[in-house]
Amino acid sequence: MRINIQFKDRVGIAHEILAVLARRGLNVVAVEVDPPHIYIDSPELLDFMLPSLQADCQQVRGVGDIKVLDVLPGIRRRLNLDTMMAVMEDPVLAIDAGGHIVIANAAAATAVRLSEAELCQRNLNQVLDDTGILEELLTSGFRLPSREVILNGEPFFMDVTPVSEPQGMDIAQHGRSVGAVLTFHAPTRIGGRLHALQHSEGSGFHFIIGESEQIRALKTRAARVAVVDAPLLITGETGTGKELLAQACHGVSGRSNAPFLELNCAALPESLAESELFGYTSGAFTGAQRGGKPGLFEMADGGTVFLDEIGEMSLYLQAKLLRFLNDGKFRRIGSDKEVRVNVRIISATHRNLRKMVQEGSFREDLFYRLNVLHLEMPALRERPDDILPLARHFIERACTQAQKPVCRLNSAACAALVSNHWPGNVRQLQNVVFRAITMSDQRVLDAADLDWAEGSITADVVKSDVTESWEDSVNAFERSLLESMYPQYPSSRKLAMRLATSHSMIATKLRKYGIPQKR
Repeated sequence: MRINIQFKDRVGIAHEILAVLARRGLNVVAVEVDPPHIYIDSPELLDFMLPSLQADCQQVRGVGDIKVLDVLPGIRRRLNLDTMMAVMEDPVLAIDAGGHIVIANAAAATAVRLSEAELCQRNLNQVLDDTGILEELLTSGFRLPSREVILNGEPFFMDVTPVSEPQGMDIAQHGRSVGAVLTFHAPTRIGGRLHALQHSEGSGFHFIIGESEQIRALKTRAARVAVVDAPLLITGETGTGKELLAQACHGVSGRSNAPFLELNCAALPESLAESELFGYTSGAFTGAQRGGKPGLFEMADGGTVFLDEIGEMSLYLQAKLLRFLNDGKFRRIGSDKEVRVNVRIISATHRNLRKMVQEGSFREDLFYRLNVLHLEMPALRERPDDILPLARHFIERACTQAQKPVCRLNSAACAALVSNHWPGNVRQLQNVVFRAITMSDQRVLDAADLDWAEGSITADVVKSDVTESWEDSVNAFERSLLESMYPQYPSSRKLAMRLATSHSMIATKLRKYGIPQKR
């Protein structure tokens, strides 16, 4: 039986309590003293003995009640610690003030290919490839910034947490360091955390808003393409949502549980883009992080790397990327060691890569390696039926961020949105809606509340009267627009060209509204 005896602390009281148990012939296998409690484990102590033991103990000055425990607190802490260490996926080592390993979890044992017991007989220098790290730890009092280390030939990021003894009775006040806890993060684990932070809302085709014929066809084709584990090239104008489509393809692929990491090739100079993709070793260049740094390919191992604006990549990086696509191997900057990873490449561009190949600014062999599978993201003007659903979505999001009641659009605002040419596509629509929500205090937005970006083109006709429903407003505007413009452009092809949209969509709308009217 395990018991907790409460007492008022004084010199010798614990010894007197244990003497009571000894006089009764009760063997004690464990004792923990944490004033005002003494915890005792005595297997020979039975329930019926408790009343008499309580009476004997109360003969000792300062002893209070006796309570039965299921497990001693120290044992419980050790069991909890062992369980926590066992379930941690990252390798963890605890070292003492001399750098000797005192605790190791199962992940650490797996990483160095030793048993936990064998690890606890080693010094940190015998585990890490860089023997100078222990000296730095001891010199700095176990306070080092995170850095990359080599553990059994494999790169890991090491975080150091000093273990300090408390000052006096206040455990919150730390004294001298008596060791440290070292946590090691593999590149793929770092990539997984980056993915979780950047894509906390998840991914999937339901995030692509729209029910137009073009979007339904795109989703059907993309669902087939996504499950094929081959390079995918997404083309389309700027602002159409190519990255969202890439995320959706990753989300339904066999790699969905692995990281999705992206690099905008137009946002970084060549040298930085190279280090972001391939990583570098310690001292590879001036300003390099001490210990080195893994690149996106290492951190996304098993997952997907999205290369946005691939048409802006330099010819030098194109050559390195081509080599990686050929065999899945690469070298970090400053290293002669080859690293092999399993990564799917999804790339995107708004540029005409075929024309760039002809001009010599894009490698032809790389183009064919990237263009194994292909998806085309339609421009917003080619799917006008999706403009208002997208606007409603952006209104709800903007109102939530601005902590305002959800607004709505009147028929004039709806007509203005549908008639706009949208050269900036979905991104421009989002910006227009966010500006309107930010600058207006109205619950109903009018066309005048829409702050158009420079260079946007609106149709000549905007209907201002309010009809009974959203659908009626849109239908009234479409009919009015087509009736007014058809005499000037008396064919579906000419009208489609004037409105910069598809011939099939205009032909469908003309039939819907009976334009031109038969005489």
